Amino acid sequence: MKKLLALAAAALSLTAALPLAAQAQSVADGSRERPLRVLLIPADGGTESGTKADYAPVFNAITRSTGLNFDLKVGQSYGAVVEGMCNQLADIAFFGPVSYVQANKRGCAQLLAVGVEKGASVYYAGMFAKANAPIASVKDLKGKRVAFGDVNSASSFTFQVAMLLDAGMDPAKDLGAIRMTGSHASSLAALVQDQVDVASLSFDSYEKAVKQGVVDPKTVKVVARSMAIPYPPLALNSKLPEPLKAKLKDAFQTVNKAPGVTPDMIRGYGGGKIDGYDTKFSEAEFNVAAEKLGLLTDELKGRILAKSAER
Repeated sequence: MKKLLALAAAALSLTAALPLAAQAQSVADGSRERPLRVLLIPADGGTESGTKADYAPVFNAITRSTGLNFDLKVGQSYGAVVEGMCNQLADIAFFGPVSYVQANKRGCAQLLAVGVEKGASVYYAGMFAKANAPIASVKDLKGKRVAFGDVNSASSFTFQVAMLLDAGMDPAKDLGAIRMTGSHASSLAALVQDQVDVASLSFDSYEKAVKQGVVDPKTVKVVARSMAIPYPPLALNSKLPEPLKAKLKDAFQTVNKAPGVTPDMIRGYGGGKIDGYDTKFSEAEFNVAAEKLGLLTDELKGRILAKSAER
């Protein structure tokens, strides 16, 4: 079963990456004819237009300040974005902390920048339930139906599973049912539609849904909040020329002060307005994501995915 699941996951990732292959035929240099290829994880729902709209403003600002051009696309999954970067189908990528660690360990991604909001570059994963549900903490989740996002997502899977493990629970054995929805937004939708008892997603995604009127905050409560997680990063393809890497880092570090760039253009994860970008953020900060990822063995993930396939 584990081998079949692994083969299926690899096939899906490669299938998702194939449409991008044609773009790898010419070397991107940032010109209008050969724009730098940007691949984004489908963090909030995965729609091409929605996710691109989150990051288009800041890349437009970088174009204004540097003259570099970009072609933004959204991967079909977190794994597809890792594969796209590692197969030279992307020059820049927006990752979650865990998917960045995966790509970095394979030697194909280097940190470009992380967003800064209120002086910090962190965000939080959460578990949410209906306000009237008899669920007060992670320990109350035994036998409950739980929705997760993408198996490679830090804040809709990895950190929630880690919280369950810390509470002494085996997710595959102790949860009543598991739904792998593929995204933060879909995880929350499953809760709103009473398909699950608990939804796993980031607080940024939850707050975005509240602002958009997708969910009434009076009807939902927080069951658990993770430790601080490094902000989802933008990363460079390791094989980009060093002068281009330096130009991009300088551009993101100073984009909030560039002439003609308005505060409304400085956006980050979930399309939220942020103070700016930090290109000097330490790689070591992502060790916490690596540690949590280390708790999720292939055997455990296999059992979780197998349980999610039960109907």
